[in-house]
Amino acid sequence: MSSRHLAILVALAFIGRAGSLVLAQGNADAAKVVNPVASTPESIAAGQQTYRRNCASCHGTSGAGGPGNDLIPAAPSLLGDAWTHGSTDGEIFANIKNGVGPDFNMVPFKDKLKDDEI
Repeated sequence: MSSRHLAILVALAFIGRAGSLVLAQGNADAAKVVNPVASTPESIAAGQQTYRRNCASCHGTSGAGGPGNDLIPAAPSLLGDAWTHGSTDGEIFANIKNGVGPDFNMVPFKDKLKDDEI
């Protein structure tokens, strides 16, 4: 492989990585998505159970955030109306499904949770 081909591959890898970072920090298409699950006492109870099983270990049982440690940064608070990586239903869905990385250490849940659980 020539050095030119190697340079092109490195540039494409960087562009792809930068594109995924932009996706995690704000996604105009995801922002348009509306939650298809109606807010009912049953759906709220199911969501609370899913949160406790999958999210509370990092974000805290109340959603106020987690302390982190030497290897993992503190998870942000989920309380409030505006979140750094998107606050709409669709952006939140995309962040949970695809994760927020690489520096933010939120793993994707697409292989663990069904779309309606997210």
